[in-house]
Amino acid sequence: MTTNCEKHEFQSEAKQVLELMIHSVYSNPDIFVRELISNASDALDKLRIEALSDSSLSEFAKEPKIEILVDKKNNTLTISDNGIGMSKEDLVSYLGTIAKSGTKEFMKAMKEAKSNSSGDLIGQFGVGFYSCFIAADKVRVETKKAGLDKAFVWESEGDGTFTISEGTRNSNGTTIVMSMKKNENTDEHDLDTDYLSEWTLRGIIKKYSDFVTYPIFIKDMNKEVKPEDEPEKDAPINSMKALWTRSESDVTDDEYKEFYRHISHDWEDPLERISYKAEGTSEFCALLYIPARQPMDLFFQDGKHGVQLYIKRVFIMNDCKDLIPEYLRFIKGVVDSEDLSLNVSREILQQNRQTNLIKSSLTRKVLDSLRKMKQDKPEDYNKFWDTFGIVLKEGIISDQKNKEQIMKLCMFDSSKGNKTTLEEYVSKMSSDQKKIYYITGSNKSTLSASPKLEAFRKRDIEVLLLGDGVDEIWVNNTPKFNDFDFVSISSENLELPDSLLGEDEKKDKEELEKSGLLTKIKEALVGTVEDVTFSTRLVDSPACFVQKGEEISPQMRNFFQSMGQPVPEEKKVLEINPSHQLIKKIAENYENDMSNVSEWGTMLVGLATIAEGDSITDSKKFTESLTKLLSK
Repeated sequence: MTTNCEKHEFQSEAKQVLELMIHSVYSNPDIFVRELISNASDALDKLRIEALSDSSLSEFAKEPKIEILVDKKNNTLTISDNGIGMSKEDLVSYLGTIAKSGTKEFMKAMKEAKSNSSGDLIGQFGVGFYSCFIAADKVRVETKKAGLDKAFVWESEGDGTFTISEGTRNSNGTTIVMSMKKNENTDEHDLDTDYLSEWTLRGIIKKYSDFVTYPIFIKDMNKEVKPEDEPEKDAPINSMKALWTRSESDVTDDEYKEFYRHISHDWEDPLERISYKAEGTSEFCALLYIPARQPMDLFFQDGKHGVQLYIKRVFIMNDCKDLIPEYLRFIKGVVDSEDLSLNVSREILQQNRQTNLIKSSLTRKVLDSLRKMKQDKPEDYNKFWDTFGIVLKEGIISDQKNKEQIMKLCMFDSSKGNKTTLEEYVSKMSSDQKKIYYITGSNKSTLSASPKLEAFRKRDIEVLLLGDGVDEIWVNNTPKFNDFDFVSISSENLELPDSLLGEDEKKDKEELEKSGLLTKIKEALVGTVEDVTFSTRLVDSPACFVQKGEEISPQMRNFFQSMGQPVPEEKKVLEINPSHQLIKKIAENYENDMSNVSEWGTMLVGLATIAEGDSITDSKKFTESLTKLLSK
């Protein structure tokens, strides 16, 4: 080891993470080769892209390649590239921090993967490099960043510490030297595969990395090379042919799936694959995937969303958000354009006409693919909806051009216990129903128990239960579907088909009016509620709240307040069910004792608040009122 060596510790729990990863989880250790090759490919991409904007780096970006050296005599496997390289700070940041998404979350996912044999977790948590410890008991990384003078060496045995010292590398790039574990013992963690076999490595590369766009060479350091073998020696192992340019009949499902894992760092197979080739005004081809599960950063504002952009088979950038709308940010894949300029920047993309054409075409294609999935593969679509439905619904607000198509793709919880689409809802409406009824709130269980549904259930009218935060926004900005208006069952002036009161209900209302109780409760609740009225929507519950004016649910009110946004004054109306036994008892009690009106009003407000799934504002007052009434 060279002088001026600095010793560092990994972040806390790193040793446990490495041990769990190395010894417990991975059913297929071959993936460490794939991960290190992917890292090398990324380094070459980064150098070439940075050289486009920084001419001083152009001299370092010549003849990009990845080399693999096999040395059985010294029991080492070396993977080297001439890419961007790393500085000392990069080494500490990238190789000294395991699982940037959070070590505890990573370990939890690891244990879950172990229990369900889901296999490969590498890449998803930022630990691709550390997969090399599956096959090696010591790793040495020598690297030099393009444009810098000094090289550095990082070394670790995966024991929770690593060292950094100055190196002697003259050229830019990174070399990873792995001292391989030996198969001499019969310990359960020993490797069954000889990763120092040239043919083994060739097979792994053809399987996992054939589509990598840079040449991959293998050299056996212990093999004598005859002059006549030179041409074969110089031939790259991988075909370097972009998968999306090949005919679908020439590509196997396994190759498509492996390419998806390569670009997404996901360990599960995708739910759906979308191949698309556009010709005419804008020429491009795309290979897109719908994942089977949510990426960890799906709802992060600075998450890595978007697709990979290629121009004439040359990689340009990762996470290109300008080619796919925000509400389709779960889409993974590549887009290869024939029309864009190779020196295009993110700023130029935002203003480029071709970009808008590509985005429009991709959006139509994805939405059409979802429509076909919904029609032909309903089970897969249900999985998709449970995973990404809340994101897709954002498009109803943001994409006016495709709003109708998106609305037809949406599935909603129903008061009848199932999920329904808007088209299905309309097809089941009775002839005298002219509106689509809905209720918004925090979750399905609270909404399905709402007393506001009682009159609708009695009349067999279906109500949409909109429990996602985005629902309240889109439904308030979308007045109708086809010719049917959306109507909230929480609104004050609600009109129902066949809403006339029966004779018994009329009698109950008249008696309550005669007692004067309603007026007294209204007086007692001045400042607490906007109004107190009779209810025609309640059947089994004594009271509920409805909204006067524009409806804003408690959770949306809290959301706006937390964001520092002004919120309109809340105007709640308390509706009372004159036919409920509790209300009748209160009226009887009131005739004999008028001193408890304030307590009865407080109790009814509390019951209505609980029915909303909200917390009582003045719990002390509610408890005192309830105690006083029960005592009498």
